Amino acid sequence: MTPQTIRTVFMGTPDFALDTLRGLIEAGVQMVGVYTQPDRPKGRGKKLTPPPVKELALQHDIPVFQPQKLRAPAAVAELQALAPDLIVVVAYGQILPQAVLDIPQYGCINVHASLLPKYRGAAPINKVIVDGETESGVTTMLMDVGLDTGDMLIKRTLSIGADETAGHLHDRMAPLGREAMDETLRQLCAGTLEPEKQDDAETCYAAMMKKEDGLIDWSLSAQRIHNLVRGLDPWPAAYTSLAGETLKISKTRVATGAGEAGSIIGANDNGVSVACGEGVLLIGELQLPGKRKMAVSDFLRGHSLPAGTQLGK
Repeated sequence: MTPQTIRTVFMGTPDFALDTLRGLIEAGVQMVGVYTQPDRPKGRGKKLTPPPVKELALQHDIPVFQPQKLRAPAAVAELQALAPDLIVVVAYGQILPQAVLDIPQYGCINVHASLLPKYRGAAPINKVIVDGETESGVTTMLMDVGLDTGDMLIKRTLSIGADETAGHLHDRMAPLGREAMDETLRQLCAGTLEPEKQDDAETCYAAMMKKEDGLIDWSLSAQRIHNLVRGLDPWPAAYTSLAGETLKISKTRVATGAGEAGSIIGANDNGVSVACGEGVLLIGELQLPGKRKMAVSDFLRGHSLPAGTQLGK
């Protein structure tokens, strides 16, 4: 069996999925269709904007399908008519029903951004940083009706930097996903894939992040708050309050020192030092509602942050 003989459908939506789709195209699979989310209004003008995956598919003259609900009988029938041998899924944004999982003879293979069975769920890249992990990676898996519970196929691992943000890790994960899927396809064609059951006892769940998850509890250690800040950067962002206004913070580092939790103990062009339950957090960027994100040096030109100022109240 060769890639050219495999009728393939790709399902994905955001930028994260692009590297894997490019890999499949370059491998020469018979790409009979790409499924992605419907176009959405975007920006201040609310202009209807196609997902990144749609744009790439159209560049390669691949038929694009954008059902509102994949589980709708008409959508399932449309997919069945394509007669795919393989479905590859990367951050599609819809749950695949059993009727879809049953279609391809080689199954539905998902590229998941964690080292399964850890960090199943929608936000593994964020959660692995929030939890202070120093390693993550990508797993390809055979999909079943559970949430990221299918048999594992290929893994690729990377280290997480001490100050690395979710946005930066996301960008490094995307090509790693392609690597894992390239190897999965190679072994599928060679007949050497060996699915491995997940150990449910080792799992943890990474739920979709919400804005309120970013609220900082200054009684926590500086390290835990630093992990929260970088794990929620760029979205939904960690925040506190300053004189009753929401204050988003980013570009933090852990420093030594002590003081009342949440109180500013110093502010200069190098950063704003805030005492935590343990240690000090040095903040490099700040953002008030309706304003752009600013380096501390710029922020301090228009705002006074004297020692003793309390954040979070």
